[in-house]
Amino acid sequence: QVQLVESGGGLVQAGGSLRLSCAASGRTFSYNAMGWFRQAPGKEREFVAVISWSASSSSYADSVKGRFTISRDNAKNTVYLQMTSLKPEDTAVYYCAAALYYSDFRKGNNYWGQGTQVTVSS
Repeated sequence: QVQLVESGGGLVQAGGSLRLSCAASGRTFSYNAMGWFRQAPGKEREFVAVISWSASSSSYADSVKGRFTISRDNAKNTVYLQMTSLKPEDTAVYYCAAALYYSDFRKGNNYWGQGTQVTVSS
C-alpha cells in the first residue's frame, strides 16, 4: 500500500496561485500514476491532473488546462500541483491519489490522501 499526505491548501483571491504537495510513503514504486482529484460542495469528485512515474506522460481536465501544472520529484516521493489564475469555481477539497496504472487513474479506483481545502474568493 501507499500512504499519501497533502499540504499547501488555503484561501486565495481570484487570480492568485497556490502550490499543493503530496508526499507519498510505503510501496511508492508500485504506483505508476499519481495525481489529483477535487470535490466541490454538493458535487461529485472529479479528475484534475495525473502524471506518470517517469513524468513522460501527463494529462489535465479541460477546466484546468493551461492554468495548472503537475510535476513530481521521485527522489522526494512527492507530487506537486501548481495552480495559477485561480477562479472561485476551483474551490474544492483537493485529493491526492495514486494508481497502479496510468490508464486507470481517471477511473477513480485509487489510493487516496485525506484532502486539502482550497478556497478561492471573488
